[in-house]
Amino acid sequence: MLLVFIMGVQFSSQAQETVFTRPSWYFGVAAGSNLNFYRGTTQNLNADLTVPAAFHNGFGSGLFIAPSIEYYKPKTVLGFIFQAGFDDRSASFDQVMTVCNCPADLKTKTTYLTIEPSLRIAPFRNDFYIYGGPRFAFNLENSFRYQLGINPDFPDQEPTPAVRGDFSDTRESIISMQVGMGYDIMLSSVKNKTQFVVSPYVAFHPYFGQNPRSSESWNVSTLRVGAVLKFGQGKEIESLTKEPTIKPYAFSVNSPSNENTSPSVSETFPLRNYVFFDLGSTEIPSRYVLLNKNQVKDFKEDQLETTKPINLSGRSDRGMVVYYNILNILGDRMQKNPSTTIKLVGSSEKGPEDAKVMAESVKSYLTSVFEIAPARITVEGRTKPKLPSEQVGGTLELELLRQGDRRVSIESSSPELLMEFQSGSNAPLKPIVLTGPKVAPQSSYVTFDLPGAKEAFKFWNVEVKDEKGTIQKYGPYTEESASIPTKTILGTREQGHYTISMIATTPDGQIVREDKEAHVVLWKPSVNEESMRYSVIYDFNNSEAIKIYEDYLSKIVTPKIPSNGRVVINGYTDVIGDAANNQVLSLARANDVKQILENSLLKAGRKDVTFTVKGNGENEALSPFDNKLPEERFYNRTVIIDIFPAK
Repeated sequence: MLLVFIMGVQFSSQAQETVFTRPSWYFGVAAGSNLNFYRGTTQNLNADLTVPAAFHNGFGSGLFIAPSIEYYKPKTVLGFIFQAGFDDRSASFDQVMTVCNCPADLKTKTTYLTIEPSLRIAPFRNDFYIYGGPRFAFNLENSFRYQLGINPDFPDQEPTPAVRGDFSDTRESIISMQVGMGYDIMLSSVKNKTQFVVSPYVAFHPYFGQNPRSSESWNVSTLRVGAVLKFGQGKEIESLTKEPTIKPYAFSVNSPSNENTSPSVSETFPLRNYVFFDLGSTEIPSRYVLLNKNQVKDFKEDQLETTKPINLSGRSDRGMVVYYNILNILGDRMQKNPSTTIKLVGSSEKGPEDAKVMAESVKSYLTSVFEIAPARITVEGRTKPKLPSEQVGGTLELELLRQGDRRVSIESSSPELLMEFQSGSNAPLKPIVLTGPKVAPQSSYVTFDLPGAKEAFKFWNVEVKDEKGTIQKYGPYTEESASIPTKTILGTREQGHYTISMIATTPDGQIVREDKEAHVVLWKPSVNEESMRYSVIYDFNNSEAIKIYEDYLSKIVTPKIPSNGRVVINGYTDVIGDAANNQVLSLARANDVKQILENSLLKAGRKDVTFTVKGNGENEALSPFDNKLPEERFYNRTVIIDIFPAK
């Protein structure tokens, strides 16, 4: 601890003017006390000594000390720990009585060179973590001290000398396991490049594999309690002097020109061929729109607003109105195309029989309400869908993945039901074309950018003050960019002048503030700017699925792009998985779409189109849908293509 103090003072004096990120690599020393619990039997200590009474239970403590190497990035889930050092599993057996009514004691000195690699998991992306992995131990010492006492009925009896020796049949190496949890406590400020952390921990080493000898049943379970003292080096972020603590950051304001009319946007909305069921239920969930026979004759795809489901989330209502009518759309199309057939494939974690009941419930609705001939619908039950979300060996977010896998898939080989250029068991159904009022694009939002925020700050907020001193507060944010619709800021006003303040908190609690003046104008759509929107949807963790949409994008979407037009492509994911990976995945999906459209335009001899591409990851403030239900998460695995005429 004295060494830590001296080094901390030294590095602190060298780095007072700079802020650093938290390290990813840590090096240090782990120390602790092994609480060893003995079970089993030992009596034949070695070839020269078999004691008159067997020993069974025991307890003792021993030292554990080892160098430690750790890797984990702040605010992420996974990392690893590697420790290798001295491990003492010594203890004393409980005293036993021999046939001569003499007490007998046995102590063992059992030590190892231990190697313990572990997977480190921070489930809440903070300083609390759990870990676990194998333990490889190589015996250093396995000696004993045996003492036979005197019969208390004969107190003058000469005591028997203690016998010392080594156990026979000692295992030279053992393989066992260990699990534990710990918590990192920062000892240094982020002003120090070299940062020290103390991490108290507790670990359990069960008796599996922990048999010190091969000839008897003696085994050891160990509870280890201790701490790891470690240090690492962060990366420099920004200067922290008495002057402004960071460079000024510009807040961008994008307000389109105001017009008095509201044109429409034509949206081709993809139709997922899945009906999701609640865990534990084989009934069609109430959030899906279910008609009665009298309502069927009035059902129209292009007037779905008249048949809204219950329990809608507030966001993207029109899209969910379409999707929750999937069975009515399917029934209506099968009525109009009497030669079409479908297969309903249920998938259930409970097995094929339960899955088949789910599929039968969908078939029953179509046959009873839309009077589709039963022979046109076949059913099948599976444990897993053909494209499952839950993968073999997966351990994270299993409940969300299983919700997505509990579904009935609608399969068909009838082109009248399917999306253009699609075939196969996973082909989406023919999309719905919706025409509605134009909504504000994300490019019209008031956008606040704070580069380096993820590493420099714990979080940051925004305060917006108008000419009268009224303050609106937004946040906290942890991303490097945040967007707010102009209407949210302006309310009923057409425009206004504002002072926008960014207020950030560093990891060591310091407050950083930056002010910016901005004129905000209420967004209204241009009278001449009519747009079209298309979407492509993906399966779980898949960016390459775009290949199945290549003909659709080339032959349906590309011809709709006007001369000198603008194409805005936004990629999204659901909230399952690592946020950083989802950010990369969403951008990969958006760039896949851009590449196909660009290639199709070049084949037509066109270079007049301007593209804007953005990956939004799992950012719930920007995602098209909520993430509470499996269908919302499936629709968030998407790329949205907005096509605008030339300015």
